[in-house]
Amino acid sequence: MRPGPRLGIDPGDARIGVARSDPSGFLATPVETVRRGQGDLKRIRQILRAIADDSAGPGVLEVVVGLPRSLSGREGPAALKTREWALKLATSVAPLPVRLVDERLTTVSAEAMLRDRGTKGAQRRAVVDQAAAVLILQHALDTERATGLPPGELVTIQPTSPPPEEPDV
Repeated sequence: MRPGPRLGIDPGDARIGVARSDPSGFLATPVETVRRGQGDLKRIRQILRAIADDSAGPGVLEVVVGLPRSLSGREGPAALKTREWALKLATSVAPLPVRLVDERLTTVSAEAMLRDRGTKGAQRRAVVDQAAAVLILQHALDTERATGLPPGELVTIQPTSPPPEEPDV
């Protein structure tokens, strides 16, 4: 298992759930929900800097982004949107690696878990994206621990594409 904290992300159309792991890569915990849209990449970079400042080691090892696939494993329009956003993220946080991992049913599982714990509707909506990010990241950590290999697929940045400009807000 590679040492270092990881950031887990569940990108949705309106909100982005964010989770992090401990420096040993054993346990994922929720961080926050980021509003999707202008400034979202900037906020994620701020979270990455804060985690790097908190850790005694070399900083964040990688970012793990959930890739929505159908139950059959196929990729539809949501997966395409996630791939496009993950490329923008990878360009924005380079040289930090960004990996895409299968996230089938994580939001459904997070909803069920929160409902079982008695979390009410409005409260549940506020944290479901974070809970899904925790499930995505924990699955990636468990997969790496079991296989000895980094999870998912690496997002490759094209060397000719300039980083997207995002105004500081």
